[in-house]
Amino acid sequence: MSDSVITSEISAPYAQALMSLAKTENLSDRFGEDASSILNLLKESPDLDQFLASPVVSLDAKKAVLQQVLGDQVHPHIRNFLLLIVDHRRIAFLSGILKQYQALLRELNQTALAQIVSTVPLNEAQQQTVRERVIALTGAQNVEIETTIDPDLIGGVIIKVGSQIIDASLRGQLRRISLRLGSTT
Repeated sequence: MSDSVITSEISAPYAQALMSLAKTENLSDRFGEDASSILNLLKESPDLDQFLASPVVSLDAKKAVLQQVLGDQVHPHIRNFLLLIVDHRRIAFLSGILKQYQALLRELNQTALAQIVSTVPLNEAQQQTVRERVIALTGAQNVEIETTIDPDLIGGVIIKVGSQIIDASLRGQLRRISLRLGSTT
């Protein structure tokens, strides 16, 4: 089995349990905000991510660091959940669990995720245009935009929504032209 399949099999039950708690307490969106904050923190601090995933660091040290770093910034249920997954030795899967929770939250809120790769950041008008096209394409109520900057695109954008990819980049157009030219010889 691949690592992503194993991660998914471990992450899914924890994410579903967190969603179940969130629905019971009517805190789904709040937990989603906390999940985003924690994911951003882990992305900005790879050292913290490595520390939490390390098998040589004691469980108590991991709990102490989590409580110190997060403080009162997250809901107490989220903090307790994190301490629980430390106890279950699943903290190395934290990013996967939180991303899975976000996917469940998007499904609950009928929100589509549009992953955009562009050469420069999109302005608000461009983002709104993408939102409108994705809503028309998917029928979703809302659209969440996740952007990545890739200067190798030369220009244009690549938009991924679920399994659909819209490649409107100059690099993609050049590749298609090259394929057409190669097939005519």
